[in-house]
Amino acid sequence: MSATVVSLPSNTGDETVDFLRRMASMVSGRNGEMLLKAAAQIECLTKRATSAEQLYHSQQEESTRNAELREAAALASDAQLRQIDALRNELAQVTATAAAERATFAAERSRLLGLMQDAEARLVGMTAELDEFKTAVDKFNETAVAVPIEILRLAPAQFDFLADGFARKGDVISQAMSEIGGCALDQVLAGTDRSESR
Repeated sequence: MSATVVSLPSNTGDETVDFLRRMASMVSGRNGEMLLKAAAQIECLTKRATSAEQLYHSQQEESTRNAELREAAALASDAQLRQIDALRNELAQVTATAAAERATFAAERSRLLGLMQDAEARLVGMTAELDEFKTAVDKFNETAVAVPIEILRLAPAQFDFLADGFARKGDVISQAMSEIGGCALDQVLAGTDRSESR
């Protein structure tokens, strides 16, 4: 089962970054530098996640538009095929009724061939557009990663275990980062649970 795409809370990253920067101002030396580096990385990751979410939504909208265009093209193609069939029947009747109308038949036949060529040209264009869309979807699928929810549910316990280990060793920075990671994952899983229960 793939994880559901959920929008990131807008202020979670900001609160974490502010907390890390406040903590860095109270700590000197390497620990302070590491806190500032962690805050900068969280900001960078938040921006990347927001950008990825926007890209996903724009591609989803484009996919919807392409589906609508394909449906409209299919309806137009069906209508043209019905029109071509009707015109062919009409041409057969004209041919059977009188030899005097053969000139009209030839002109009508030319017109029908033009319609058929136009329909075939449109079909080729729509096929090319469909291939481009498939290529874009395949490229998007190559960058997407699906993780089973059951695996993600195990991760907060691992963060808690790491935080306890760092606390015993007196490594406050690593403990804080582990607790932050566990908290962030808990929030993501809580959002996933809410969306699944709808």
